[in-house]
Amino acid sequence: MALRRLPQREPRVKGAGRRPLRGRLTALAGILLVAFSAREAVSAVSPLLGQIGADLPLNAVTTGILGMLPTASFAVMGFLALPLLRRIHLEHLLLVAILLTTLGQLGRAVGPDVLAFLVSTCIAMLGIGLVNVVAPPLLMKFFPDRIGGLAALHVTLLGVSTAVAAQFAIPVGTLYGWRFSIGIWAALSVLAALPWLILLMAGRTVDHSRTSPANDQQPPPANGAKPWRSSIGWGTALVFAGCSSNTFAALTWLPAVLVDRGLSQETAGSMLALYSILALPVALMVPMVVVRMSRPLPVAVLFVVAFAVGYGGIIFAPPASAAVWVVTAGLGQGAYSFAFIMINKRTRTQSGSGSLSAFSQGTGYALASVGPFLFALLHTPGDGWLASFGMLGAWLVVLLAGAIMVNKPRMLEDQGPFPVRDRTKELP
Repeated sequence: MALRRLPQREPRVKGAGRRPLRGRLTALAGILLVAFSAREAVSAVSPLLGQIGADLPLNAVTTGILGMLPTASFAVMGFLALPLLRRIHLEHLLLVAILLTTLGQLGRAVGPDVLAFLVSTCIAMLGIGLVNVVAPPLLMKFFPDRIGGLAALHVTLLGVSTAVAAQFAIPVGTLYGWRFSIGIWAALSVLAALPWLILLMAGRTVDHSRTSPANDQQPPPANGAKPWRSSIGWGTALVFAGCSSNTFAALTWLPAVLVDRGLSQETAGSMLALYSILALPVALMVPMVVVRMSRPLPVAVLFVVAFAVGYGGIIFAPPASAAVWVVTAGLGQGAYSFAFIMINKRTRTQSGSGSLSAFSQGTGYALASVGPFLFALLHTPGDGWLASFGMLGAWLVVLLAGAIMVNKPRMLEDQGPFPVRDRTKELP
């Protein structure tokens, strides 16, 4: 009688949690500053659409294009990043991303017309999209022993940057004009470049993921990790598509929805900041929880429910209770943190992490780009945005389907196009 093979757990890095941060503090500062400067360019505009529209002739189509530019640009960079990752060092790619973000933010602050505004916005979003793709392999490179905690901190700072820009957009725009209000955030992007310039000038960009015996014993992925031939790759992409279509539609249109419901522009801007800041608690908790779960599907289900319940309240509940439903929907943003941590949870090498990050974000954001655009087109005065939110509900189904696909504990590097179910590799 054949002996039953014991289930094998996912490989752990030896010495994880015992290695000091000494020698990596500059990289840590760089990663955190990049995260803190990565989302102001997205959330600083929507509260100011009224002021911007007074200077630039924005209509429903151009505003819809503006709403889809973040996800569309993130998708473009997701697809371009994979060949770039094979030829250019991560630190150099990150500096290119920071340069694009800075130039885009400055360009749209001084752009004379709608076309210049949209083109500059696209440049800024391309830079942010490249940051999104480079961040997971950077964490794997410098901090393979601290992935969970630093992933939580990274996503937390993304939420902070989103909320800060949304909260101060109207006050700063009222005092100094909308151009200053959206352009001032370029200063943070410049600041985020400094630690990486220091590292490169000092020649201190050691790949810490290769100093671990556990990683040294792992062979490189056969024929390279191919996420497009894996259910892990497509599942992660669908999670990004579902959560990004919902999040970026809200970042673009939530103030307009709440103004239609009877709130003032200032209050609607504060509600957007509240929605954004709610990414913080879930961003802190999700990575810590997910890295310890072999099958994290219940976490994703909670976010889908939060989105759906929040939307129902925003549409049907009295406007006076809007904060309650904005809070509820805002908690659903934890799905992004879920998607982000699954990149490194379902890979064991830096190359695998980079491949999965590029494919899942490129494909996911490409699919999600239609969300903010359709949200505007489906709205007609008097319908209460019902059709628009119904469309977002369909994307929640996509999110749930992707979470089911990545739920099974296995690694991208081990998967073929149609992997055979192997229970010996599953966690108990």
